[in-house]
Parts: sequence; C-alpha cells; structure tokens
Amino acid sequence: MGDLVDSMLDLMRRLPPTHVEENVASLVAMCPDYAEDLLGSVDQPLKVMTDRATGKEYLACDYNRDGDSYRSPWSNEYDPPLEDGTVPSPKLRKLEITANEAFDTYREMYYEGGVSSVFLWDLDDGGFAGVVLLKKTLNASAPGEPSGSWDSIHVFEAAERGRNAHYKLTSTIMLQMVDRSAGARASKEDAVAAKSLGGDKANATSGGDAKREGEVTLSGSMTRQTEQDFPLQDSSSHIANTGRMIEEMEIKMRNLLQEVYFGKTRDVVFDLRSIDDLEKARRQRELQKELVGFIKR
Repeated sequence: MGDLVDSMLDLMRRLPPTHVEENVASLVAMCPDYAEDLLGSVDQPLKVMTDRATGKEYLACDYNRDGDSYRSPWSNEYDPPLEDGTVPSPKLRKLEITANEAFDTYREMYYEGGVSSVFLWDLDDGGFAGVVLLKKTLNASAPGEPSGSWDSIHVFEAAERGRNAHYKLTSTIMLQMVDRSAGARASKEDAVAAKSLGGDKANATSGGDAKREGEVTLSGSMTRQTEQDFPLQDSSSHIANTGRMIEEMEIKMRNLLQEVYFGKTRDVVFDLRSIDDLEKARRQRELQKELVGFIKR
C-alpha cells in the first residue's frame, strides 16, 4: 500500500503542475482503493462553490470534503446535502464564523478580490486544527492579456498550554501564470502579412498550434512550515495569532517567489535569448576592453 501511494506521489511530482487535476483523476480511476490517500496528499487548485442558503462563495478542498460533498463555512451545510456529515463542535463553530469574517477582511486588504474560507475541526487530544484558504484568479480580458491564479492553503494545529498556545503552520502556495503578449504581437504581424499576401492563402497554412506560439506558461507550488508560541487571553486570540503567522508566511513566500524563482527564470531566459542586437553588444564589449586598456596604461 505504502509503496503504491509513494509511487503515485513520485509520479505526480514529475507531471506538469498545470494538469494536476486531470492527473489525479486518472490515478484515482486506475487505483480507486487509494483515492483517499492520494487526495489527502496532493494539493490541487481550490474550487469555488456557491452556498445555496446564503448565496456566498466559498472554497472547496479536501479539508471540507466528506465523500462527494463539501461543507460551506457560511451555513455549515454540505453540498450536495449530507445528513451525517462531519461538523465542528458548537464552541469551535462559533470561532470558525469569527475567523471567516476576519480573513475575509484580510483577503480584501491584500488580494483586493478573490475568495477566502476558513474551516476548523476538533482533534482527539483536546486541541483543534484548521485551514485558511485564499484564492485569486486573473482572467484574460483580451486575447493578448495575461491570465493566472494564486491559491494559498494554510493548515495549522493549535494546542493550548496554560496561558499560551503552540501553533504548527504548514503553508502551500500554488501559482499559475500564462503570458500571451508575445503571441498576440506575432498574430497581429501575421495578420498584416496575410492581408498583404491575400488572406485566404495565408490562413489556409496556419494550424491550431500557431495560436499558442509565443505563449509562456509558468506554474508550480511551494510549501513551508513554521512553529510558534503566542500568549492566549481568550478563544478569539487564536484568530489573531494564526492571522499574524499566516500574514508573515505569505509575505516571505511571496518575496521568495519574486526574488528567487522569477529572478532565476528571468536570468536563464535572458542568457538563452538576447533581446538587444548582438552586434551592438559585441561593439560595446570591445569598447569596454579598449577603455580598460587605456586606464591600465
């Protein structure tokens, strides 16, 4: 059992992140007996659903799933309806409602849109755990505009120790970006050329893959963990403590993505392809060598 699940997870790490949902569905179809283990181990893009009772949007993932139904944080009901679905205790449910209101404000301040959801559940040792979900989608308004999505999954455990609480946080960010600006420029140039040559003949030679020429897709995921202790005044302090940890973690991971991952990708692309004229760059290097020679004299 363990070897098969490990093999499926190892395969998922080698497949394109943009097709993670299709790949998981294919593996579940081949090995239905290990569906729960696979779904609980592979992070997938968050799905946006609408609460039938309140009309509000919420996020669906493995943490609010019971069978084929998903629990809404707003009405505490499952969709499709489920009679014996798992729900938090009344005390924890009250904290869950407050947490959803707090992180809805956090989402509006940092993301300026998108959807957020918070789900809490009781642990056997007397503590509790939860997950904070955040999703922002950018849809292309025109054929040449970029598109993408940002999914944040923050899973935490809280253990009260007298007047303090110990928190374990595991944060995962899934990012997907598609830039079609180069392809749009190429399409315009091809259209002008086709018009000058007689559009019918030129269009007859173009295939479906030409529409994706110049398209750049960048996707992947990152996971980080941290543990911290915070003072605990009352139950509402859990929201402030976890909120502070999630805020700091998202800032660190966002900076890491921008400076390390995007920066490294940019360096590699610019080393492989020169935007400036190569002859001009060669003359600049020769001039620089001559200036260095004059200085040494």
